[in-house]
Amino acid sequence: MLEVHRTHRAKILNYSQVEGSLDRHGWSASKLWNVANYHSREVWEETGEIPDHEELKNELKGHDKYKGLHSQSSQRVLEELAEAFNSWYSSDDERDNPPGYRKQNYYDQQGRRVHEEHPRSTVTWKQNGIRHDTKNNRVRLSKGASHKEHPKAWEYILVEYETRPGVEVENLQQVRAVYDQTKERWELHLVCKDEIETPDAPGTETAGIDLGISNFAAVAYSTEDADLYPGNRLKQDGYYFPKEIANCDDSSGDRATRLHHKWSERRTHFFHSLAKHIVEKCIERSVGRINIGDLEGVREDENGKSKNWGRHGNLDLHGWAFDRFTSILEYKAKVEGIEVIEVSERDTSKTCCVCGREDDSQRVERGLYVCESCDAAFNADVNGAENIRLDINEESNSESTGQLSGDRSTGWLAQPGVSLYDLSCGFQPQREVGDSKP
Repeated sequence: MLEVHRTHRAKILNYSQVEGSLDRHGWSASKLWNVANYHSREVWEETGEIPDHEELKNELKGHDKYKGLHSQSSQRVLEELAEAFNSWYSSDDERDNPPGYRKQNYYDQQGRRVHEEHPRSTVTWKQNGIRHDTKNNRVRLSKGASHKEHPKAWEYILVEYETRPGVEVENLQQVRAVYDQTKERWELHLVCKDEIETPDAPGTETAGIDLGISNFAAVAYSTEDADLYPGNRLKQDGYYFPKEIANCDDSSGDRATRLHHKWSERRTHFFHSLAKHIVEKCIERSVGRINIGDLEGVREDENGKSKNWGRHGNLDLHGWAFDRFTSILEYKAKVEGIEVIEVSERDTSKTCCVCGREDDSQRVERGLYVCESCDAAFNADVNGAENIRLDINEESNSESTGQLSGDRSTGWLAQPGVSLYDLSCGFQPQREVGDSKP
């Protein structure tokens, strides 16, 4: 059996009854974030190290703000902060800032700040803080100790929910209360564990995926065809949203928060749409294994120093979440019985997949690869994807040693299919996608 986790979005039916309690817990999550953020900055200034989530939990478990949430909910806030700090601390990009404080500023008509308050942060309840009534579609969410102190206060928040038709909420593992800035209301994200029979692989063929900046993904199939997935939409968003956020009066204000949220949602939708599209194509082509380039160290050269890809290239590279996409692809492929393997990308971009000649100068332009040995000319990203499919760095792979056999056509290397991303319909062949603004 294969264990999978599914997240179902749910509408809150008794909203007026629980809105106040959810607001208070959302504010408590922001306050705890700020307290832990301040503590982390102090430790960093004194020691030069960032405390991990276990250190934060041990230090703050007696703090009043920690008691504003159920213990597991407080632990999740501290885990998120530690993840954000470690992600920033390990980055060599000077443009990155450490995690900020969570606050909202309000201004009068003259532009003067009137007051400041904490925003409604996402609150996560794990199993110990949840009681699920499956018959009546209700969940009891444990309150933080400081919200139970009133004699007439209930010890839990009873939320009635409604999911889309056909969804059964069983084996509930987590409940996340998420405040939608656009709709200005709370909704529930219900995370359920499910077990399904491990499906048989669609076939025995292997596909190779080369991830990049200009083309986010190039996919080569052993059935002698290939697809390109340009990253234009990610680029457009990567230039548009930072500029709009920079123009906000307050980087942590309402508008900036909404922009960050929208940007993240669009990027996530892109990743899910692309992973789904690739998996569907693999099923059609009887692919049972996907080799994907291991991009660990992609931002560094052989000496461990940051690579310089140019001003726009650096912005794209640090904005791309390759590892996140790989995780999404792996999950979706596993459900279909397809194995995803990360393989070395060493020399895959400069080696000819037809004859095996290795030469840096053969990639004459960003999108063109010309081999001086066998006179072949084809798309450079597809060449890399084919080398990843062949796994040329794996000595035990007999197929990789001979490269492409002489009786195979190479036309597909030069003319791959191109699929473009559309917000309304996902990925479609280039000719079927109309003009659309970002």
